[in-house]
Amino acid sequence: MSRGLNRVLIIGCGNIAGRFDMARPADAWPMTHAGAFTSHGGFELSACVDPNDQIRETFADYWAIPHQAKSIDALDVTSGEFDVISICSPTTMHHEHIESALKLSPKLIFCEKPLTRNAALSSELVRAAEDQGVQLIVNYTRQWDPSIAQLIEEIQNGIWGSVRSVAGFYNKGVLNNGGHLIDLILRLLGPLNVLAATAAVHDHWDNDPTIAGLLISKKNSIPVSLNPSHASDYALFELELICQRGVVRMRSAGLKWEVRKAKVSPNYLGYWELSEPEFSEGGYVQAMKVIANEIYDFLSQGRMPRSTGKNALAVQMICDHLVLAATLSGSPSN
Repeated sequence: MSRGLNRVLIIGCGNIAGRFDMARPADAWPMTHAGAFTSHGGFELSACVDPNDQIRETFADYWAIPHQAKSIDALDVTSGEFDVISICSPTTMHHEHIESALKLSPKLIFCEKPLTRNAALSSELVRAAEDQGVQLIVNYTRQWDPSIAQLIEEIQNGIWGSVRSVAGFYNKGVLNNGGHLIDLILRLLGPLNVLAATAAVHDHWDNDPTIAGLLISKKNSIPVSLNPSHASDYALFELELICQRGVVRMRSAGLKWEVRKAKVSPNYLGYWELSEPEFSEGGYVQAMKVIANEIYDFLSQGRMPRSTGKNALAVQMICDHLVLAATLSGSPSN
């Protein structure tokens, strides 16, 4: 292993681990763990684990990973051998894999969302990581989207005036995709209360329904609606902010943005109206690169990264509350 490089173990060799980037140009923004670590230059992909021999071997060959195995135990490594362990396995395996990762005493564990399927298990893992002094971060990717950071700064500086309401549009599960929305709204508005939920539909995951919900921000009583579509129709992940000075909409999962600014009406004296839409490119494609930079800064300087285990737990508790509210409402689940 090269001296001076942070050693990385990747658990799970699927799309988000690295396969998405295996079919993209080498100079494109990285979309995966392996792509982000490789493009940074301060990391070494030292080992990977996956039970599927063909997938693992193809993955290891493409990313030039010297050590591979079916399981963590089969790697036959010692505690402290890895600086970073990336958990890219299915959610049902996260609990087992994080426990195993903690036994290897890395400096940081970078886990895909959601942390687990169960808030109690997630809480247990967050405490265990804290007790062992291992930094746990969870990939709510928009935490690192520069365009989101810019929007938050604009709102805090009063560019858009008061936020009147927020609407999110999503499918493919309240925990899996809805969790991204909840995380984003928490960043924008602060703590939330769940008021109601209904219309639970299993449009992709058997154990994670897509749910319509109504929430409210604790700080300023800003109403928030979660509006579902069906995953069999098309992918949808968008967010709209109705503000005092205009409307801001995140489109195409953050790849594009649309704004309509308030202006004096040329037709109706004393009235204001919205301008025609202005479109711009989003910064979502930059997020994985930013994540790698933050992980490196944590390892080299001790600078705390975003989206910690506690943050992921807060998101999951709201998602669980929405599921419970939808269940109690007696809404159909299809």
